[in-house]
Amino acid sequence: MEALKERFLANMDRHPEASWEDVAEKLADPAKAAAVAWMEETGGEPDVVALGGGWAIVDCSKEVPAGRRSICYDQAARLKRKKFPPETSAQELLADHGLDLLSEDDYRQLQGLGDFDLKTSCWIKTPEAIRAKGGALFAEKRYGTVFIYHNGADSYYKVRDVRAKLPL
Repeated sequence: MEALKERFLANMDRHPEASWEDVAEKLADPAKAAAVAWMEETGGEPDVVALGGGWAIVDCSKEVPAGRRSICYDQAARLKRKKFPPETSAQELLADHGLDLLSEDDYRQLQGLGDFDLKTSCWIKTPEAIRAKGGALFAEKRYGTVFIYHNGADSYYKVRDVRAKLPL
C-alpha cells in the first residue's frame, strides 16, 4: 500500500480528480489489497487511472511486467498446446488474483497517459467471435501509435505478457 500511495501522489496527472483517501477506503477490502500487492510483487507498478468513466488500478510499468511473461491467452489455448505449454495463461493468472484484462479501449486510454509497451506487447480482451476461431488480440505502441494485432491464442513470447486491471 505504501508503494501504491507513493506512486499515486507522484503521478497525479493520471488521476487528477481522485483522492488517496477514496482509494484507500476502496482498498480496505482484503481481496483488493491482495490483488494490488500481487501486481506490485510481479513488477506491474500499479497506479490509479481513469478508465471508461470510472477508476481502476492498472499496471503502469513502462513495459509489461517481467514477472508475468511467456504466457498464452487463456486456459483453452494453453491446454491445446502439444509442445511446450506454458504453466498458465493471461486469463487464468489474472482470475487467480481477482483481476481483469484490459480492453482495447482501456489500453488506448492508458497509452494516452504515457508511453507504455514500446518494446513489449500485452494480451487484451478478445471478442468472442475472434476467440472462437482460435485467435486473440494483443497490443503495443510503436512509432507513437497504438497497434492492435491478432495472434493464435496459444502463442506466447518472452516479450508478451498481460497488464492487470482492478476496477474500483
